[in-house]
Amino acid sequence: MERANGGFPLPRRAMVVVAHPDDAEFMVAGTAARWARAGAELIYVVVTRGDKGSDDPEMTPERLAEIREAEQRAAAEIIGVSEVRFLGYPDAYLQYTLDLRRDIAREIRRYRPEIVVTFDPTTRFLRDTYPNHPDHRVTGDATVDAVFPAARDRLTFPELLQEGLQPHKVLELWLGATDRPNFWVDIGETLDVKRRALLAHPSQLDEGVVAFVTEMAREAAREQPFEYAEAFRRIVIEQAHP
Repeated sequence: MERANGGFPLPRRAMVVVAHPDDAEFMVAGTAARWARAGAELIYVVVTRGDKGSDDPEMTPERLAEIREAEQRAAAEIIGVSEVRFLGYPDAYLQYTLDLRRDIAREIRRYRPEIVVTFDPTTRFLRDTYPNHPDHRVTGDATVDAVFPAARDRLTFPELLQEGLQPHKVLELWLGATDRPNFWVDIGETLDVKRRALLAHPSQLDEGVVAFVTEMAREAAREQPFEYAEAFRRIVIEQAHP
């Protein structure tokens, strides 16, 4: 894995694992756009169908899932994402199960990313106004455990070996939506990409939300030597011990 000026990691391949369509745009779109511009292959894994997020009394879960999948693909194209995988779990009902851990480990073994980005599962509240969505916390928990040790260990989920998917060691785990950041990414040059990707989700977001996200990026960079940032809890995984 190479590094740009300032030590910014430039993976050959990175994976973003989120609960819903539009989560990635909130959490990591500016960083993902930087990676895409540097030539990285980006894979999005979206765990649920996003089929509950509507106040429209005429909307059905089936129709909403189709709308949100199309929106996510459009947003990913704006960012430069190579592939979007949908695991198809129902929105709002996500539970931590071994099946979920295995399904995420499968994608990690399939694509073999150097960096995996997901939610910080320890974040119960974001700010004093927003309880973190339970699907976010479950996705973060399952992804952390899929990265280490499930994707790494040969004897875990032997059915994946039968599918031809060999073990893979992820080098770094980046946790977004965290209240304990230790790494900040300058997204000044890709903030417009982040905004346009957010606006590719019109069933969920409008200009007001995008303005709010822009202010969040400014606040994240408050003590940094740049104007706009995405903040992460960055874990460099020690692979020496089982």
